[in-house]
Amino acid sequence: MGKIHLTRIRRFTVISVISLTIALMYFLASPPTFGRSQADVFDQVWETVDQQFFDPNFNGVDWRAMRQKYGASVRQASSRAEAAEVINQMLAELKTSHTHFYTPDEPAYYQLLGIFLPRDSDLQEQAKQFLPDGKPQYVGIGMFTAEANGETFVRAVLDGSPAAEAGLQAGDRILSVDNQPFQPIQSFAEKADKPVQVLIQRSSEPQSQETITITPKQLDGISMFLDALKASVETIDQEGHRIGYIHVWSYAGDQYQEQLETELLSDRLKEAEALVLDLREGWGGAVPDYLNLFNPRSLTMAMVQRDGDQYRFSSAWSKPTVMLINEGSRSGKEILAYGFRKHQLGTIVGAKTPGAVVGGRAFLMRDGSLLYLAVADVFVDGERLEGVGVVPDINVPQAIEYRQGKDLQKEQAVTTAVSRLAVE
Repeated sequence: MGKIHLTRIRRFTVISVISLTIALMYFLASPPTFGRSQADVFDQVWETVDQQFFDPNFNGVDWRAMRQKYGASVRQASSRAEAAEVINQMLAELKTSHTHFYTPDEPAYYQLLGIFLPRDSDLQEQAKQFLPDGKPQYVGIGMFTAEANGETFVRAVLDGSPAAEAGLQAGDRILSVDNQPFQPIQSFAEKADKPVQVLIQRSSEPQSQETITITPKQLDGISMFLDALKASVETIDQEGHRIGYIHVWSYAGDQYQEQLETELLSDRLKEAEALVLDLREGWGGAVPDYLNLFNPRSLTMAMVQRDGDQYRFSSAWSKPTVMLINEGSRSGKEILAYGFRKHQLGTIVGAKTPGAVVGGRAFLMRDGSLLYLAVADVFVDGERLEGVGVVPDINVPQAIEYRQGKDLQKEQAVTTAVSRLAVE
């Protein structure tokens, strides 16, 4: 009986080893499920570009060759982030703005969905399986970051955001969040309304490091930029003058223009003597008609009642205006800057815009990732601004790193507004 039992054990062991060997060979011969799914997404991105990109000649790029060039790298990617990096390397070959691949690990993913969902019912339907309640929400603190010399810096802070309330400043270097490396989404995920410790460095000196306590909150890609616009409004007293200031973080919707008009014509900035209109950072989306607000030839109307009370109405802001632009003033904001200069509506201060002026559209991929793709070329009065940009009247360079809260461009804009008042 012992020999029989031992024989059975040996036979079972041999069979198990053979089975394990076969399974291992199958695994090595077949890419893991992750690799296959990313390959599928890569193919979907490539095909969407092939069918929807505005230029049938793909800006001089052999688009079919790109599939071969980058396909193998995607299949070898070990993470979604690595696959996304390869896909964006392929898209960069087109050398066109409004053409980028985003994953849910990036705030821009939710912000772009916040722009496109309200106006696209098909996109709304597709998004239901990926977004809770169909809303493009994420937990964050309300900042834009940028990489410089291999380090992460705060590029801009949304007005009224948790970051702004906690004293985080543009130019701060982000070292860690809760003693872990910073990640735009994961550092704050599931921490809404719970304080986090953000270690920053304010200057190039290591002793300038400090820890700031910030309480993240749920941010809605649809409403967050309108909230920031409202929170940005201020009146700056300088040299005996009242200078109005407002920051339009996103212009992708009439609600931003309507709020701007309300603030200027009937609300908090009505009594300001001049205006600084800040179009830096954020998203574009503006249309040329928005410049009518600054048309000095617009009509005014007065209504006089029986008792003599008068009510005056104007459809335009006729006082001096200074426009603020920089490398983050993209798309429709560049169109406004172009028209602002052409029709001599005021002075432009800041830095040259990036020349990102084509029409983009959002496409959800089968895994929930997002392709932002240029689907239309754009000409303004017959001129193509893509790759050109708008140069300010007064150039004010401003580095990203270690600004220590200083905003030289805004300071110059306010000074310029005061000088405009002196000559008008």
